[in-house]
Amino acid sequence: MTDNTGDYKALRREYQAQALERADLAADPVEQFGRWLSEIRVLMPTDATSMTLATADATGMPSARIVLLKHFDAEGFCWYSDYRSHKGQDLVENPQAELMFYWPLLERQVRICGVVERLPDASAQSYFAARPLGSRLSAAASQQSAVVDSRATLEQRVEALRAQHPDGQVPKPAQWGGYRLQPLAFEFWQGRESRLHDRMRYRLQDAAWIIERLQP
Repeated sequence: MTDNTGDYKALRREYQAQALERADLAADPVEQFGRWLSEIRVLMPTDATSMTLATADATGMPSARIVLLKHFDAEGFCWYSDYRSHKGQDLVENPQAELMFYWPLLERQVRICGVVERLPDASAQSYFAARPLGSRLSAAASQQSAVVDSRATLEQRVEALRAQHPDGQVPKPAQWGGYRLQPLAFEFWQGRESRLHDRMRYRLQDAAWIIERLQP
């Protein structure tokens, strides 16, 4: 039977994962993130790098969407997109954002907030060239987030580009590139019984990471 009441107060789950203690954590949050990512990739090899990217425009109006983490290191966490997209415009107006990873199979979340900068064009060129042909054609044919009259129009643009580049050497659009979020804070969340969750925050202070436990 379909429930159309919109009332889900009785829908519950119990968290039964292992504890997250201060002694379990690496001193560096990027190292800690790498540990957790390695563990979830075993269980979710194709979706482990999916992340919510939350941005806000100059008025403070937020927006969020799922994007894919493509690489990370001590300098930050990187993804690629059309600069003309909704998120791209937000980041021009307000170059601050938050990333959120949700890994239900391990009952974990990671939040990372910080400032965002564009990656050098050489990085975008290298990654674009390594993408599958279909992905390159789609990126070159689409002005992300702009209104279009029909899907047929998009498909026609893709086929026109395919005809223009029979060798498959589709050039990277000038308005397509990479972003890097430089972290200022991390939160590692581990679901626990009776909603008494473990939350550990890394906060950057005087160029050093401070680790604090937060109440659930």
